[in-house]
Amino acid sequence: MLDQLATYLQFPFVRHALIVGVLIALCSSLLGVTLVLKRFSFIGDGLSHVAFGAMSIAAVLNLTNEMLLILPITILSAVLLLRTGQNAKIKGDAAIAMISVGALAFGYLIMNIFSTSSNLSGDVCSTLFGSTSILTLTTKEVWLCVALSVAVILIFILFYNKIFAVTFDENFAKATGTNANRYNLLIAVVIAVIIVLAMNLVGSLLISALVIFPALSAMRLFHCFKHVTIFSAVLSVCCALLGILISILAGTPVGSTIVAVDVAVFVICYLLGWIMGGVRK
Repeated sequence: MLDQLATYLQFPFVRHALIVGVLIALCSSLLGVTLVLKRFSFIGDGLSHVAFGAMSIAAVLNLTNEMLLILPITILSAVLLLRTGQNAKIKGDAAIAMISVGALAFGYLIMNIFSTSSNLSGDVCSTLFGSTSILTLTTKEVWLCVALSVAVILIFILFYNKIFAVTFDENFAKATGTNANRYNLLIAVVIAVIIVLAMNLVGSLLISALVIFPALSAMRLFHCFKHVTIFSAVLSVCCALLGILISILAGTPVGSTIVAVDVAVFVICYLLGWIMGGVRK
């Protein structure tokens, strides 16, 4: 098995997949803790469906660089979702459901009406579940992913204290002079960038798992925000690496394999947390 893995690692597309997978998993885990604590976990699901709709439009228009259309539309949707979610008439969960279902239906309708592909079902499956897209990345796409991932990590580090304050007590943060709306907007924009990056890794339907499971696993074992964030990042990176390697060796879909590893790790962490809680009592 090690010889087979060493052979696969000689191919550039495998190394590209590992690099992109690690960076996306790291970025997803950093904001995942914040989204879980703010009860806004499904924003990833809603934005991923928006990205699917944007990707459908880009495919119909035959754009050479789909990111030029997908990224701005997803960021704009994140801003609108945040604004709509703060509206007393339309609560956050209703806004997410409305945008999510509408964008997914619109995207699939566009692909059916205007698609010129001979394998529409395969294209939709690859977009929704990330079947092989991460193994077909170009060098330019890898560098773009690296640049955006570095930007996300730097933003999280530079604004860590503000994100922490807005996450735990938004009213207190406002009372101390923090512009909570501005930092909520920053979080929404960063999440939109992560969603667009993660579509190549796990597909639009499985992105929420990449964001939520590492955070929930870390919360079973730790109760400090910093410790949860660090452990969530380590878990996410390890699960992504293991999932990609298993996928390559076993020939299974990349996105589904990564999520399956995340679920297995969550079960282990849940049991460990339950045992540790019993011992402390």
